[in-house]
Amino acid sequence: MDKKECHEESSSSDEELWRRIPTSSVSEDQESSEEQVSGAVYSEMHQMISSIYAELHFMFKQDYKYDQFLGPEGNVDVELINKSANKYSLRFPTAGWYLWSATGLGFVVRDAVTVTIAFGSWSQHLALDLQHHEQWLAAGPLFAVTAEPEEAVAEIHLPHFISLQGEVDVSWFLVAHFKDEGMVLQRPSRVEPFYAVLDNPSFSLMGILLRIARGTRLSIPITSNTLLYFHPHPEDIKFHLYLVPSDALLTKMIDDEEERFCGVRLQTSPSMQPLTFGAHYIVSNSAHLEIIPTELKLSYRSPGEIQPFSKFNAGQMKEPIQLEITDKRHGTLVWKTVVKPVDIQLGAASAPRTFSGAAFVRENHRQLQARIGDLKGVLDDLQDNEVLSENEKELVEQAKTRQSKTDALLSMVEKKGDRALELLFRSLSERDPYLVSYLRQQNL
Repeated sequence: MDKKECHEESSSSDEELWRRIPTSSVSEDQESSEEQVSGAVYSEMHQMISSIYAELHFMFKQDYKYDQFLGPEGNVDVELINKSANKYSLRFPTAGWYLWSATGLGFVVRDAVTVTIAFGSWSQHLALDLQHHEQWLAAGPLFAVTAEPEEAVAEIHLPHFISLQGEVDVSWFLVAHFKDEGMVLQRPSRVEPFYAVLDNPSFSLMGILLRIARGTRLSIPITSNTLLYFHPHPEDIKFHLYLVPSDALLTKMIDDEEERFCGVRLQTSPSMQPLTFGAHYIVSNSAHLEIIPTELKLSYRSPGEIQPFSKFNAGQMKEPIQLEITDKRHGTLVWKTVVKPVDIQLGAASAPRTFSGAAFVRENHRQLQARIGDLKGVLDDLQDNEVLSENEKELVEQAKTRQSKTDALLSMVEKKGDRALELLFRSLSERDPYLVSYLRQQNL
């Protein structure tokens, strides 16, 4: 969406919200009793909700059910209805509070309702120069939400990662709706430590923005997660370390990307304190292993975009390694953990035994470049499966040496994505099964 005029809508008062949230389905006979729900009961309900959100942050896990909402009568299944659009559908069967723990998105509903949810990217809808000019900070994921009937939804809880400490003012929080007329801004009914609430919401592509007065120089504290993955190999164990805002959806997307390359996440704690948005942090280890890069900038990139990380190799890792992250400017320790050899053994044993032909080809590029035998047969297979065109096949064949031919083939197929790589792996498995078996044994 281009730069367009932004409008603000005022939300209804908190007092109206207190009167409106029911605890059971609404019928004509129940309307009068619903209005008698006390503020104390309402407050107790939201204290419970806030405590659960806090637990999700401080005890975040890898095994949250991405295909389920937590509900008042048990889990509610989420159906993936469009994989390419990352779109989901579900039905809340009764009144109550529902939470998608994998994303932090929550609903309070008055009655049964059908909801669809998809995910968006800030960079596709809010120009970076406009963000800088207005001093807007994307403060959580974007959700495209619809509900039928819409009036059945009393509240929507949109997750954010801003720490409500120091100089942060809740008046800076806005809900951005991306509509045909542009970006429409709405003030939330209230802001809680890990989410903001919209009362009687209208639905759109929506998420939390933080708007700061122009010319104001502030250090914005955010809650963050440190994600540590290892890639098991008997000769050289590899580690990837991410420092990202505590966006559950972002964590899930990184998990998925690492899993594609056989990465296993180790359970670690969040940072010791809120970190500063845009600040630089130094990664170090007790074993004096080379870390590339040693410096990470804490920034927010939408789920689905490439996320920066530090990487290092630990060899066979026979001794524990202590990892630390320190604030570059102040030199203070903000996170540390100790990784023991037994952690790697247990992590590798509990990792799902899924195999990716695409990851196999990427990881063994050099070995395959030197050892592919039936190159002509592989080229024929890829042309038959419409991975390569006739012209592309001829370009490979015109390379001067056999190694340059295989290098051209691998580079060409890798650019076409996972489907092409899977078809290449299938061809290699059929035409040179001994080579594939040997390389797989080397990667165990």
